[in-house]
Amino acid sequence: MKIIVGQGSCGLAAGAGKVYDAIAALNPKAALGITGCIGMCYLEPIVDLYDGDKLVKRLVQVSETDAEAIVKAADTGDLEAVANIAISADDEGFLSQQTRIALRNCGVIDPTSIDAYIAKGGYEALKKVLGMTGEEVIDQIKISGLGGRGGAGFPTWFKWNAARQSPGEEKYLICNADEGDPGAFMDRAVIESDPHSLIEGMMIGAYAIGAKEAVVYVRAEYPLAIVRLENAMAQAREKGFLGENIMGSSFSCDMRIKAGAGAFVCGEETALIESLEGKRGMPRLKPPFPAQAGYWLKPSNINNVETFANVAWILLNGGEKFSAMGTEGSKGTKVFALSGKIKRGGLVEVPMGTTLRQVIYNIGGGIRDDKQFKAVQLGGPSGGCVPAHLLDTIIDYKALGATGAIMGSGGMVVMDETTCMVGIAKFFLDFTTKESCGKCVHCRIGTKRLSEILERIVAGNGKDGDIELLEELCVTVKDGALCGLGQTAPNPVLTTIRYFRNEYEDHIYNKKCTAKQCPALLTYSIDAEKCIGCSLCAKKCPVGAITGELKKTYAIDPNVCIRCGACINSCRKGAVVVE
Repeated sequence: MKIIVGQGSCGLAAGAGKVYDAIAALNPKAALGITGCIGMCYLEPIVDLYDGDKLVKRLVQVSETDAEAIVKAADTGDLEAVANIAISADDEGFLSQQTRIALRNCGVIDPTSIDAYIAKGGYEALKKVLGMTGEEVIDQIKISGLGGRGGAGFPTWFKWNAARQSPGEEKYLICNADEGDPGAFMDRAVIESDPHSLIEGMMIGAYAIGAKEAVVYVRAEYPLAIVRLENAMAQAREKGFLGENIMGSSFSCDMRIKAGAGAFVCGEETALIESLEGKRGMPRLKPPFPAQAGYWLKPSNINNVETFANVAWILLNGGEKFSAMGTEGSKGTKVFALSGKIKRGGLVEVPMGTTLRQVIYNIGGGIRDDKQFKAVQLGGPSGGCVPAHLLDTIIDYKALGATGAIMGSGGMVVMDETTCMVGIAKFFLDFTTKESCGKCVHCRIGTKRLSEILERIVAGNGKDGDIELLEELCVTVKDGALCGLGQTAPNPVLTTIRYFRNEYEDHIYNKKCTAKQCPALLTYSIDAEKCIGCSLCAKKCPVGAITGELKKTYAIDPNVCIRCGACINSCRKGAVVVE
């Protein structure tokens, strides 16, 4: 049997590197290899046992101490030796309920081997495309209905066609891998786990629009993704899939990486182009659009990683097969990074039209600790919060837009009853305020004023009229901001007011946080019936707010208490009450 250790960022962070080294040190007879992220991040480190190309057993939450049992199982075929770390039938449902296209090779092939990609049909689509015209390629993308997976869902074929039809010989194809949303890690996982699918998709796109140079703009915070993509590019050049006269054809195109410094605004395509040109990342006025005047004012096309990861599959299988999945207005599948208060966090790819409930409860396993679901944040700082009564909303650009949220690039952050929705709005506004490039007044100043009002509310200083002022400012910012990031920045505020107005009112008028998360609005006390006078809380209190005598009831002075929660964590009887 082959032993394959998952080595995406999630696996390595959980200790997969140490697991690999421990197995290698035992010098197993079985072949030892690596793969990327399978998507089951909550179960990492993951080790798979293969008999040829057949997965025999998946082992989860593996530690270094399991190495000997794993080697024994692989060498002898005795799977009982690893029964205690084998994946459960329930957890297997995480993958079996998905439809994987963009993630088709993630966690399946060795991301450092071009031969592993070729064995799975890699570069066959590029070979097929070289016998087609650019118009024929774009027509297949049009038939597929593939929308840009970076957030807006704009028809991919339209952007490609606009760039192709723009006059000029010098054109550029750019991949936006500047994944900046908190809670989003889809693009990183694809590059780390299946870099050749990105390269092949980009070469097909470059051929379609007539570009001779392709650039991947990736966050410098993704070092593993950069290393694996550089390795894949070198392999592709050696095999003739990149560079001059690709696969013996007249088509020539090379590819390079630009590591960005991590500015959120560079996720906006014109700000990204400015950064590529060595300038400060700030959006340009549109029109002209990048298809007419983009990188160095030459016709350029920009799509994100997930969009390109679908391209080879579409060209190999036909646009009709892709468009057969999804809804009337949203075709194919969509990848989500499922995180937050969820039992099974990781990467999920489902057909458009799947409901949020199916993703969160059927695939994600429901809310951690079986608490009550409150909302799900979609689209990151540019998105909005969808409440429990809209949990049966389908994953569709129009349907999600109707809730006030957006599809976004695919971040899906789940929240439970302990989440303060005013605090969530404050968190995202604080993020967008700090990440604003400052070019336009509405975003630079407007988000700052919104953030200040939210800060006052959670600090217990909210006043009558604050909610109405927030709504007015949100509309002003949306209408006046220069780029899409500024225009969507108010969404978290608007959706939380729309669906959780009562929490804003509690903060402002009752000076209470119902989720018990805002320290300034909380009161700590000790339940006399539960307190046994052990003094642990008093010993842990950093400001001496707790007094009393051993074996007698202790008390908290509210005027001294800083509401740090140290007393709650130290009390073994649950005697500390928070209201």
